[in-house]
Amino acid sequence: MKVGIVGKIENSEVVDLTRILVEEFGSLGVEVYLENKLADLAGNNNCTELENIHKHSDVVIVLGGDGTFLGVSRILSGTDIPVVGINMGNLGFLTEVTRKEALQLVDIIANGSYEVENREMLSAKVIRKNKQFCSYDVLNDVVISRGIVSRVVDLSLEINDKQISTFKADGLILATPTGSTAYSLSAGGPIVFPALPLMIITPICPHTLTNRPLVVSNERVVRVRSLTDTTQVHLTLDGQISFDLMAGDVVEVTKSKKSVKFIRSPFRDYFSILKTKLMWGERYGTI
Repeated sequence: MKVGIVGKIENSEVVDLTRILVEEFGSLGVEVYLENKLADLAGNNNCTELENIHKHSDVVIVLGGDGTFLGVSRILSGTDIPVVGINMGNLGFLTEVTRKEALQLVDIIANGSYEVENREMLSAKVIRKNKQFCSYDVLNDVVISRGIVSRVVDLSLEINDKQISTFKADGLILATPTGSTAYSLSAGGPIVFPALPLMIITPICPHTLTNRPLVVSNERVVRVRSLTDTTQVHLTLDGQISFDLMAGDVVEVTKSKKSVKFIRSPFRDYFSILKTKLMWGERYGTI
């Protein structure tokens, strides 16, 4: 068996934990490959480019926060290599395993006694002058929002070629169930169980109270276009890739052909994570 490890190298604790994991896996006869920069710091000769980590791994472990995890997940999307995260950051909603549980995780992976679940993704295409300009796959969300000028935008929403609504708002979020606990939740969107085949459409600060979040099948074709040429419109993908849209651009969002395999947390279920990370269902006081 081979395990790949990727980590946020700016965090010294990541390097220390990497050395421990390599030693523990080695004692169990498991070969470990590290991403190049992490390997240099950890003093390990088994290394590979980040983009090729899946070619040397049966399982990939991510040491870091949710941002690091998202980036690695997109690299692994479309492969059968499962990924699991050890939280070395703050909230750590996707990186479900704690540092204290790391050595237990080593035993579970080495024994192959883990469960894998499939997380579906969205495909976002920018249509410019009736041609596809670019395409990206996202695990969390696609965000169409106003630029640096503090003006609202008018966004037209179409689903399966049918005009649904026009939103006068700061923007619109199209999220996967995995991304329902990210930006969409902050904007008032619902929490959606991650295994469901859905897309969440959440307006950002809508200027009409009747513009509420909408949940649709991810088999639908959703198109968003700006109706105003005077306000800059920005596209952000998984919070990590972003650029300005041009007047007339259409953002088309559909179910991606790719997905990501998650190793389900062996220590707690999804609702326990909600309670632990988001204080979901907790009462903050009495009257």
